[in-house]
Amino acid sequence: MRRERLEFLADNPLYTKRFATFVGRRCRVSTIKDVARELKLDWHTVKELDKQYMRAQLARAGKPGPRVIGIDEIAIRKGHTYRIVVSDLERRRPIWFGGSDRSEASMALFYDWLGPRKSQGIRLAVMDMWKPFRKVTAARAPKAAILFDKFHVMRHLGEALDAVRKSEYARLSGRQRRYIKRQKYTLLKRRENLSLSGRQALAALLKANKRLNVAYVLKESFGQLWDYKREVWARRFFDNWRASLRWQRLKSYQKFAAMIDRHWDGIAAYCRPENKVSLGFVEGLNGKIRVLQRRAYGLRDEEYLRLKILTSMLPEL
Repeated sequence: MRRERLEFLADNPLYTKRFATFVGRRCRVSTIKDVARELKLDWHTVKELDKQYMRAQLARAGKPGPRVIGIDEIAIRKGHTYRIVVSDLERRRPIWFGGSDRSEASMALFYDWLGPRKSQGIRLAVMDMWKPFRKVTAARAPKAAILFDKFHVMRHLGEALDAVRKSEYARLSGRQRRYIKRQKYTLLKRRENLSLSGRQALAALLKANKRLNVAYVLKESFGQLWDYKREVWARRFFDNWRASLRWQRLKSYQKFAAMIDRHWDGIAAYCRPENKVSLGFVEGLNGKIRVLQRRAYGLRDEEYLRLKILTSMLPEL
């Protein structure tokens, strides 16, 4: 007796492909648990139908040949357990999720998957200043210019500002501390993103503490670096910004400036017209991944998370 394969059936022969597609679409906006309750299905059945749907999405999208990539890492659980996510910044979608950490070996797995010919076609790689990413990309995609992501650079500056806040809190005592206490995120946010009460708290803080006022103004002005269209102007701005640190006793800022100086080529690359790519996509994707992780909290199926991330920007089937 021979069993015939019916094309309209899903991988689970109890359901049609049309129904699997319906389940997959519902899982794009709801948790497995909610969809299982809504459709009166077993939790594991919903998950498998959703995985089938996402694999079909990836098959339709095809294997990419990116020219501009963004490289980032995400923590998939506590204890510094990382995976690497690579995105096609021109098509604005993640294309690879993998590795076992942030090492050179894990980064090399992406280029192994992409293949030598397509790796040679990459002209720009956007990443943070993590050395293993930079080293492997320079070796495996030698035609790619390396650009350091503005949001990661500004995160380092935010950490420098927070170090100033902590040192000022430790230096002061009594009522003088009340303006600084619980104001970490008030300082780190851009002024235009603060609520009315946040702006009032910021104004009181900056008026009460001169050193934090100087550090905050320096942090806000540094973002101007990415507005320049010529490297010579950007360098002049940075040199002037660094010179303004003199006599300010802001050690964390001096360390930040030294780091920028060491990595200048990867920052100045943004001044070239051909490198003016949208730097907000990777950060926006990270926000979307955090939502996916919260929705899949407690789910240890890493393949499911991989499929969710890789299809998060793809159209519905």
